Amino acid sequence: MFTADWFFGLDKALRDAGLDSDAQSFDEIRDNLASRHVCDPTEFATACAYVILAGGFSQKTAKKIHAKIMDEIFANGADFNSLILLFNNKNKINAICKIWENRDDLCNKYYRLADTDARIGYLSTLPHIGKITANHLARNLGEDVVKYDIWIQRLGVRYAQNPDMMAYINNGKLSPQIKAACDDMFAHLASETGMPRGYIDVVLWKACQNKLIKF
Repeated sequence: MFTADWFFGLDKALRDAGLDSDAQSFDEIRDNLASRHVCDPTEFATACAYVILAGGFSQKTAKKIHAKIMDEIFANGADFNSLILLFNNKNKINAICKIWENRDDLCNKYYRLADTDARIGYLSTLPHIGKITANHLARNLGEDVVKYDIWIQRLGVRYAQNPDMMAYINNGKLSPQIKAACDDMFAHLASETGMPRGYIDVVLWKACQNKLIKF
């Protein structure tokens, strides 16, 4: 494990199975990480809506829900009463409406921040977007960062070859020890493959989700 051949084998297996996407395709994610596309406010709010809806769902389901929500917004605006009929989660729909209604200001504030950490911190303050989801959103916006979710934390522990660290895995509060192990893993794989950390992240996460990597 944790070699270039292993990583590119996972990449190929996902592509061959038609599983090479998150909000965007693998190729779009990689290209955006290599040369970041600056989003307009509508694109920014659309990206926010996706990560808000994605929590707790498979990517296939999240994309279907997201498409329905965005079609309604583009047709009739961010009307809470209409959107709740499509997806019955008041907190998520309320967050999407707030972000959509304030998308110009929110997007402009994001791009005015010159530091990546500051931008991620800012994203984590948006409605219904916490620290881990902020990394997911940042990566979808073209930041070369990783989402330290439960799968990646488990892989980091495996890379560190320290089973005792399993006790520190927490999807709600990231342990500094776990983060360091994950960062070491990504630094190693980036050196081995020449790929951006954010791209390595999405391939590994997708491989775990689809049981190409088993624990």
